[in-house]
Amino acid sequence: MPKYISALTIVLMIAMVLTRAVAMKRKGTTAFHFGQIDKTDFLILPFALFYFYCIFAAAFGWPLPSTQQFFRSAAISWIGALLCVAGLVLLFWSIVSLGQSFRVGIDAKAPDELITSGAFAVSRNPIYVAFAMVLAGEFLILPNWLLLLYLLAFAVLFHRQVLREEAYLACRYGNEYQAYRKRVRRYL
Repeated sequence: MPKYISALTIVLMIAMVLTRAVAMKRKGTTAFHFGQIDKTDFLILPFALFYFYCIFAAAFGWPLPSTQQFFRSAAISWIGALLCVAGLVLLFWSIVSLGQSFRVGIDAKAPDELITSGAFAVSRNPIYVAFAMVLAGEFLILPNWLLLLYLLAFAVLFHRQVLREEAYLACRYGNEYQAYRKRVRRYL
């Protein structure tokens, strides 16, 4: 069962992001700005698609590049499933907290207000925390070397993006962002 929760988590994550993006597009705001500052960000997409395939392959018995697991434990798999669900809840809360300020990537041309309430009163980067929870949960459900590698690689990529966003926010919002930065932790 946790393997199916793993696959469902991916579907729900994508659905949440696309639903918000479509709703914003209907109001005249483009939500996707991924890769506009650094074109190499587009290299992430094929790796993300392969990750999605690995999750679905494990859940539905499709061929996998590796079936070797570090451990087998139903209890740990269920802990992973709970992490995935908690990550989805945090992602949903974060997207709702952002309202019309939701963007994928940095929107330097049409920035919105600085959001410091809701999920953003607890963490400056709750969406990345949500993704990390999901990735950790997915690894606990499917504990193989490939998902561990993805977990580590995405942690590095998320942190790189957070540093980019912090630099942009510091320039854009100045003292308001600095005060927020002092009040609220980067991650948790």
